[in-house]
Amino acid sequence: MALIRPTGKHRRPSRISRTTASAAGVAALTTTGVISGLAAPALAADSSADHASTGLTQAIAINDTLADEIDAQAAAQKQAANDAAAQKKAEEAARHKAAEQKRKAEAAAKEKAEEKAKKEAEAKAVKEAKERARERAARDAERKRLNAYVAPVAGSYVSTSYKAGGGMWSSGSHTGIDFHAASGTSVQAVGAGTVVEAGWGGAYGNNVVIKMNDGTYTQYGHMSSLSVTVGQAVTPGQQIGLSGSTGNSSGPHLHFEARTGADYGSDIDPIAYLRSHGVSV
Repeated sequence: MALIRPTGKHRRPSRISRTTASAAGVAALTTTGVISGLAAPALAADSSADHASTGLTQAIAINDTLADEIDAQAAAQKQAANDAAAQKKAEEAARHKAAEQKRKAEAAAKEKAEEKAKKEAEAKAVKEAKERARERAARDAERKRLNAYVAPVAGSYVSTSYKAGGGMWSSGSHTGIDFHAASGTSVQAVGAGTVVEAGWGGAYGNNVVIKMNDGTYTQYGHMSSLSVTVGQAVTPGQQIGLSGSTGNSSGPHLHFEARTGADYGSDIDPIAYLRSHGVSV
């Protein structure tokens, strides 16, 4: 390569100065391997010429072309080192970016999963709360139903009142009330309790006696047929038989009594009894 060098203070150093400086540079470059085997002959030739002309014994002269080659090699190595460093830095930045993106993606996925789990837990809690409310309402309704009282014959009326007098009754007065009912009409338990008698009851004909859950007793007489047995639990409104005219009866009807005990003679006013339990008669 031909270089045009300016004159003046920037004038190229003398060959002796350059030779001395180049010797030191060559020693360093030779150590690092910059000067290849190809440059060795040129160095040797140049060294012989300079030794003859200058009388210096350990100086090596490097011609301009070889110096340019050495400079180019050094520059190329430096550039390669810079490129490698830049590539390494770029790779590190890429790994860091990928790791950060992965961390953010995992954090977002975790947050999404937690939000989903939270919503599912809330939905489950709401569902369970509604289910508990339904169960509670059902229990309350069942408790209310079991504690409710009804008339022994639906849609009927009292045809003979309590304590009515006459020769038809051995005690001299009516110990219960009679509900108008054609033969075969459904007779139902007025409340929840347990059957303690079911069968023939003498003057009462086919009758059922129930011990109520509140400790009182109710009796249903003159029925044509029975549909419960002793020991059976009954609920309000449950059919216990069909009305009729069995026993000491002048015609089809239902004789109903309320008692404080299981024995005859412990009767109480059936109208007051039913009304005290919310039954309108």
